[in-house]
Amino acid sequence: MRRISILGATGSVGQSTLDLIRRAPREFQVVALTGGQNIAQLAQDAREMRAELAVTADPARLDDLRAALNGSGVLAAAGEAALIEAAQIPSDWIMSAIVGVAGLAPGLAALEQGMTLALANKESLVAAGPLMLATAAAHGARILPVDSEHSAIFQALVGEDPRAMERVIITASGGAFRDRPLSDLAHVTVGEASQHPNWNMGQRITIDSASMFNKALEVIEAKEFFGLSPDSIEVLIHPQSTVHALVGFNDGALMAHVGPPDMRHAIGYALNWPERRSLPVARLDLAAIGRLDFAHPDPARYPALTLARQVMAAGGHAGAIFNAAKERALDHFIDGHISFTAMSVLVARALDDVGVQDDAQDSGDVTLESVRRWDHLTRQHMDRLAFA
Repeated sequence: MRRISILGATGSVGQSTLDLIRRAPREFQVVALTGGQNIAQLAQDAREMRAELAVTADPARLDDLRAALNGSGVLAAAGEAALIEAAQIPSDWIMSAIVGVAGLAPGLAALEQGMTLALANKESLVAAGPLMLATAAAHGARILPVDSEHSAIFQALVGEDPRAMERVIITASGGAFRDRPLSDLAHVTVGEASQHPNWNMGQRITIDSASMFNKALEVIEAKEFFGLSPDSIEVLIHPQSTVHALVGFNDGALMAHVGPPDMRHAIGYALNWPERRSLPVARLDLAAIGRLDFAHPDPARYPALTLARQVMAAGGHAGAIFNAAKERALDHFIDGHISFTAMSVLVARALDDVGVQDDAQDSGDVTLESVRRWDHLTRQHMDRLAFA
């Protein structure tokens, strides 16, 4: 029986992971579950799975979690140190699905134990890609991609010589506003931005899809994970969301990964890797779909993609600055402080303003401490920009 821990168990990826585990109760033993504010869901899942440990990221909710777990035998804990402790408990496979840069330290802790980390937390590779990969290599750990696009690339490379890869094409649905007039975007609401046309995801990632910041992060993540040059990564709008990525080889061939828009496919592939097992996802009827459309993204509609190119060219701590600025811009949009289009404007400002400081200080190697420092400085600067 394989020991499984899920960091970010109450989110959409965590819940999909638990759904797959429930379907094979004799194969998996849940060791640790972590979550944020949804204490009821966290406690319910921990009880059902008979986990050893349940952790909430919010220390103020520890008493609530303890009360919800009373009599279950599940240990309750809270805070960043407890999240890291959960990541360090010996497990055969750990899902990293904590949203944002908060997932970096627990992910590194798991890698330092030499464990297999299923990575849905794209921010870790964006903010600290070299650190994550070096830590995995130093401790004999393995990182498996869980984002649907990176899982698709990973699967397309099975049995192939990576040196024969010329390019990758990452697809994007275009989000909630792909067909809205550009003039409307400055006035769209949080509620409108939270409705994805194809995927069932949490609010933050859905809004990031509408702005294409999510895809910008994925472009940077692909560069880091697969060691690609920035000019070999392309993005295409694909409204049907059935082709998740394509890999182009030196003989002109394109290998496409095609599947339903269901995160359980990428999760299940990582969970069962290196085997491929039956999954409870829809089987595509291509005749019913009828057509697959592709188009180049409009830079004026999706400026986040241009910013991603700027980040990859800059290197260093630009990824950490970009991610922190993106997260804080999203906070301010959700809270009603800035407009939808102002997010990309302020992130661009932060890259210029804070990035200059990074260059001036010649900060050297990316470390957990340096990422935290630039993350903190960037968030402070974003707050000043939002209320200027």
